Amino acid sequence: MELDETPQMLPPPPGSFIDREELIQHVGEFAVSQGYVVTIKQSKKERIVVLGCDRGGVYRDRRKPADEAQAEPTRKRKSGSRLTNCPFELVGKKEDGLWVLSVKNSSHNHEPMKDMSEHPSARRFNEKEIILIKEMTEAGLKPRQILKKLRQTNPELSSTPKHVYNVKAKLRQGNLTVRRLKTLTLTAAVEAYSEPSSSSEPSWKRRYPPRVPNLIGGRFIDSQSLTSIDVLNPATQQVLVQVPLSTGEELKAAVFAAKRAFTLWRNTPFTTRQRIMFKLQELIRRDIDKLAAVITAEQGKTLKDAFNDVSRGIELVEHACGMANLHSGDFLSNISYGIDTYNIREPLGICAGICSFNFPAMIPLLMFPVAVTCGNTFILKPSEKAPGACVHLAELAMEAGLPSGVLNIIHGTNDIIDAICDDDEIKVVSYIGSDAPGMYVHARASANYKHVQTNVGAKSLAVIMPDANTDATLNALVSAGFGSAVQRCTSISTVISVGGSNSCVDKLVERAMGLTVGAGSEPGVDVGPVISRQVKERISRVIQTFVENGARLVLDGRNIVVPGFERGNFVGPTILTDVREDMVCYKEEILGPVLLCMKATCLDEAIGIVNRNKNGNGASIFTSSYATAKKFQFEIESGQIGVNVAIAAPLPLFSFAGSKASFTGDINIYGKTGIQFYTRTKTVTQQWRDLTNRGAHPVPDANDEDPPPSGGGDHHVEFPPAVGFLPGGEVPPGGLHPVGGEFSSGVVSLPFGGGAHHMPSGHERASVPLGSRDFLSSEGESMVEPAHGIPVVGDGISSIPALDASQWAVRF
Repeated sequence: MELDETPQMLPPPPGSFIDREELIQHVGEFAVSQGYVVTIKQSKKERIVVLGCDRGGVYRDRRKPADEAQAEPTRKRKSGSRLTNCPFELVGKKEDGLWVLSVKNSSHNHEPMKDMSEHPSARRFNEKEIILIKEMTEAGLKPRQILKKLRQTNPELSSTPKHVYNVKAKLRQGNLTVRRLKTLTLTAAVEAYSEPSSSSEPSWKRRYPPRVPNLIGGRFIDSQSLTSIDVLNPATQQVLVQVPLSTGEELKAAVFAAKRAFTLWRNTPFTTRQRIMFKLQELIRRDIDKLAAVITAEQGKTLKDAFNDVSRGIELVEHACGMANLHSGDFLSNISYGIDTYNIREPLGICAGICSFNFPAMIPLLMFPVAVTCGNTFILKPSEKAPGACVHLAELAMEAGLPSGVLNIIHGTNDIIDAICDDDEIKVVSYIGSDAPGMYVHARASANYKHVQTNVGAKSLAVIMPDANTDATLNALVSAGFGSAVQRCTSISTVISVGGSNSCVDKLVERAMGLTVGAGSEPGVDVGPVISRQVKERISRVIQTFVENGARLVLDGRNIVVPGFERGNFVGPTILTDVREDMVCYKEEILGPVLLCMKATCLDEAIGIVNRNKNGNGASIFTSSYATAKKFQFEIESGQIGVNVAIAAPLPLFSFAGSKASFTGDINIYGKTGIQFYTRTKTVTQQWRDLTNRGAHPVPDANDEDPPPSGGGDHHVEFPPAVGFLPGGEVPPGGLHPVGGEFSSGVVSLPFGGGAHHMPSGHERASVPLGSRDFLSSEGESMVEPAHGIPVVGDGISSIPALDASQWAVRF
């Protein structure tokens, strides 16, 4: 008696992996879920690996048992069978930096999957779905109705009503309870091919401390690098996560994934891309509290500032939702006779963004939503100091429906930045951050012929006129001068008082002393910690340097201690007066809660102080005079101008227009210029005519009862190589003549075949006098008066040479 066949073996779906070890581990995990083993049959470490898959080397002993009652034969392990008895083989080959897995079909002995419902993942439900099945069962819904409800929240669910019925039966029999739902949790092998459960955290978050993964080809993958950087809470010094210093091979893998996704993504309808952005902004609104908490923990800013950070990011995504209007090109019809011209915008390819730590949510959302909506794919390098928001946004983007490979994340520092600048496949690099790294990125990426923009030099100045509203001015300056610990590009770092009065400075000191310094997560806090202990020490050193150079310290926040957070990186509001233009503090960006105060005797002197600063990020004026504000707006050399308001990032439909040393590149971020940065323009000039009803017609014969119509339009004659033309198609001085023959009396035959322009019977050929000097002028008219009795054809050509069909060809 033969045993029943064992269940079919399913091979893992093909895919791509970072390295050989990951491919082998993945196949092994999947094999466990299917009940078979994997052995390495062949391995060339840098090129190929062949994996054999079988059921453990077990064979059937078909010998008759001694006792006929024992119908079931024994099962023994056959030595060496793992090397010979392989139902199928898996082949991993290294291609363009990635290991690509494929299934060798030559020796399959398992049944192929008829549909995805046969896959093990289709028979699994997560904890949330089990609870819903139980609730809907108690409500009286049938399996098909339950499955329909489940697919409303998870469209990728491949289960069948039979699978739902099995779960219902187990629940009814008491074999499955909520406390035992872990038995239905997807294995690591199956998770790679199914949507992650929203109720369970990914594995990288379950570690302590978590090690943030890279996102490559739609999968969150732990870096192969052994080196990591700790991300510390600035208020407590607690290790929150670890950031890996990714390898160059991992960047190549991300580039490969982005390149592979670009072909399909650029051809995705624009409306589809916009719908994904609509879904993304909805998901960000849903998780705005989570994102704000992550930002506060990693970056240190207050919860209010973190909430505003995410809110500005939502505005940027909403801007991408309406990209079609800004993406449309220009069109001008009939620029000449029947000629139209228009331009179109096309995506550039793979784009890369290098982010700063000060706006962990807004800066990534400033980059990739616009880029991918334009049809590009994107590689994001988050700040190694605050990576959590970027990773969470990537999770939301995938949940919104962004295809695998369109958005990728690679963590790292200098080596990854160099690799991004040097990679030939990356066409665009956008950078926001400090001066020196930004200039380095611009120089290196530009040298490799990339489209580059770097936003650096975030130093902004404010001018206070004597007629300014005092309360409104102080409110604006306190918020812009000390909010977010002045770790933002729109902060006011220098105040210029016009008229020599110190009353405004005295009141400013009084207001600053009333601000609360503490951990960003605590209620009522106005100023949070700076990003790191190194930054705190640098700020303390530069303050001391300013004092030694002659500045007067009227409010010192260096030695502030916050109860309960004694180890925090806190720097309180600091104000220095008597600052001069020759001091370093006037010239350089500080990125800390330090406000510099200068004096000017008149508006012109104040404008000169602002314009002589090498940076041009922004400038504000506080005044009650429209004429003064108009003069300031006209003469100031800064990208962002504020009138009775502090510098603020504009709404996304306007450009963020930094100038001078604050911006390097030719196209600003934000607005329509942002779209121009991520696209290339093509200008198309075209001419379409109804060529089916037009063509060259012979001279009508008097005997013709129904002569062909004299249509207009272009008439092109193609001359074969046998015709005596000069190189480039020029007419020889002696006119046209077939090689080896001559025209007879200046008249040649023009053949007319069948079709729309056929001649009546008996008139297959017509004689047309040769007019060798008939050429079109720039206005489309003939420059030679046609001979008497010869009709003018379409564009003004009075005569067309008609030759033997073997020598000439007419193309209509």
